[in-house]
Amino acid sequence: MEHTEEGIGIKVYNATPEEGPTRISSLPRLPPEANRKRKAVAKGVQKTISKTSMLVNFLPTGTLLTFEMVLPSVSHNGDCSPVNTMMIYFLLCLCAFSCFFFHFTDSFRDPNGKLYYGFVTPKGLAVFKPGLDIETPKDDKYKVGLTDFVHAIMSVLVFVAIAFSDHRVTNCVFPGYEKEMDQVMESFPLMVGIICSGLFLVFPTTRFGVGCMPA
Repeated sequence: MEHTEEGIGIKVYNATPEEGPTRISSLPRLPPEANRKRKAVAKGVQKTISKTSMLVNFLPTGTLLTFEMVLPSVSHNGDCSPVNTMMIYFLLCLCAFSCFFFHFTDSFRDPNGKLYYGFVTPKGLAVFKPGLDIETPKDDKYKVGLTDFVHAIMSVLVFVAIAFSDHRVTNCVFPGYEKEMDQVMESFPLMVGIICSGLFLVFPTTRFGVGCMPA
């Protein structure tokens, strides 16, 4: 037999693949305390929304959204300093004022279909932008009345019920009374919702002001 110089190559395959380098995540891991705090905040927000979802319809559009967007930056997750507490008071007053003010606004359309907003007065509607060459309506429905005050006060109460259902607010405004505030806020939003629903049925409104759907 003739022997050739070429050898036969045999390649052995392993059943288990070679282990590559372990990939280490570049994202830092949060400590357990931070995770627990984030879960508690998320749970508190979810609880607040579930309790007060029926009350949002009584507020001008954007008021509650603005409050929920600004609150995390000023509340420090309920661990407030005097400066944080002062900013929360200012935020509460600003949003409550917007709830009260916007219930005294209304809108109308000119013959061309252009929409105008104004402030209701005893004499009629005062357009926000003076000097316009348009005739403002003088109907009685554009005059301020008792219904406007009822809706404005009820809107402020609804906002207060929603705002104080958030632990980040109560922990800063009423430090040391967390358990008492939890007991109060278990039923307060529901009571406000029932009372406001009844009063809004007794005093209906046809206003389409700022924060409402246009007429």
